[in-house]
Amino acid sequence: MNDSMSKGELRRHQIMQELKQHGRISIAEIIEQFDCSEATARRDLDLLERNGELIRTIGGALYEGGSSVREVTFQEKKNMLWLEKEAIAKRAVDYIEEGDSICLTGGTTTYLIAKLLKQRQGITVVTNAVNIAMELSDSEGLQVVVIGGVMRNNSFELCGPLAERTIEHLNIEKLFMGIDGFSITKGITTYSELEAQTARMLMRQAEATYAVFDHTKVGRASLFSVAGVGELTGVVTDRALSEEMNTKLMKDGVEVAYAIL
Repeated sequence: MNDSMSKGELRRHQIMQELKQHGRISIAEIIEQFDCSEATARRDLDLLERNGELIRTIGGALYEGGSSVREVTFQEKKNMLWLEKEAIAKRAVDYIEEGDSICLTGGTTTYLIAKLLKQRQGITVVTNAVNIAMELSDSEGLQVVVIGGVMRNNSFELCGPLAERTIEHLNIEKLFMGIDGFSITKGITTYSELEAQTARMLMRQAEATYAVFDHTKVGRASLFSVAGVGELTGVVTDRALSEEMNTKLMKDGVEVAYAIL
């Protein structure tokens, strides 16, 4: 089999063997073991991530182990529960007023919030999602601020040290955050360590944080934690939450709003 592989394919195959054996691998280990540059190591991991074979972390990668709980790309998400997400977005924009400075993280529901905001005036929209920035690029009534960084292909989100340096200087009134999991025990979670770190920083800079998510995210936990559910200002979703979840959120002073379908 190795004879038919290119040098790059062979290296990536061997990286996956290491990952399957040890569960994780760092950029430094790839450079040392395979005698390649840092840029090559990062490209290999990015390619393997796009193929759904591993989970990227800040300094390397984790092996997914064939788990069915994989990250779904933005394009795949666009075909899932679109009407529910539109309804959630319509409910979420009720919280946005003229003069607000808001932030939208990446995600299909936050993308739909952006589309609705194109009809509004006098709002500053901060985002780390390239597709959201492009959607708003022709909106004369809005000021759009793009957080720089390295783009993740699955979500179009810009993350990493450059994004974090920008976020440190921002004052955000209302943050609307797309998430991958929402549970009492694990809190708000996402598939990407980079996105989780960026989201935590955005929450620190925001006066209010609203998680926007459909019912399939409830009771699930993906790999990386962002915050506890009690750290939110509010949640906007499409189906009634469990009594236990409602009790927890009420105790923590978190507002719950439901979309009208």
